[in-house]
Amino acid sequence: MATIMPSNSNQGSAAKAAKTGLSELEGLLAEAPSSDRVCLKLAQILNVRRSEVALLKLEKGSLRFIYPPELRSAGVLPLSGSAVAARTAATRTPLLSNAFMRVKHVSLFEAVKLGAVEEDRSQDQMPIQKIMSVPVAPSGGKVVGVVQVSRKGLDPAVSGADFTAEDLRQLEQAAEILARMPFMQEGAETQ
Repeated sequence: MATIMPSNSNQGSAAKAAKTGLSELEGLLAEAPSSDRVCLKLAQILNVRRSEVALLKLEKGSLRFIYPPELRSAGVLPLSGSAVAARTAATRTPLLSNAFMRVKHVSLFEAVKLGAVEEDRSQDQMPIQKIMSVPVAPSGGKVVGVVQVSRKGLDPAVSGADFTAEDLRQLEQAAEILARMPFMQEGAETQ
C-alpha cells in the first residue's frame, strides 16, 4: 500500500484549520460550556469520532471520566494504577502511540457501549488502535485531569491515519485550554 504525503499547501491549510479550531475552543471559555460540547469541538478539531475522545478529571487521587457521559458512572482510575491515563497524570508525560494494540492496557472501557449517533455506532466497541494521552494542566500548573484521543478499528489500517507530532502538539494546546474550563475546576459538578 502506497503512502501519500500531503503537499505543503495541504499541511498549511490543516494547521490553519487547527489553529482556528483551538481559537474556537478557547472562545467557549466565556460561555461556560458543558464538557460534552467542549469534547465534541475537540473531536472536530482533531478529526476523530465523538466516541474517540475521553476526558478524565483528577479527584481525590483518582481519575474520573467526565466524557463520554456513558463512562461517568464507570468508577475511577487510581493514580497509582497502571492505566495509561493514570501514568499520564502521575508522570505529566504525554503519550502518542500508533501501535496501541501492542501496548498492555486496560481494555475494560473499550467494551462500554456508547450512545453515539448512527454513523458512529459501528466504531463504538472497536478496540483502540492509536492513542494520544495528555495531562490537562494550566501552563506550569498542577494536573487537573487527562484528555485522550484515539482511533478505533479492527486493525490499525482501517482505524484511520496515524497521529502525528503536530496532532500531539494541538492536543497539548487544547489541554491547557481544557484546564481553564469551569467543569475542570476543583469542586465543580460534572456536566
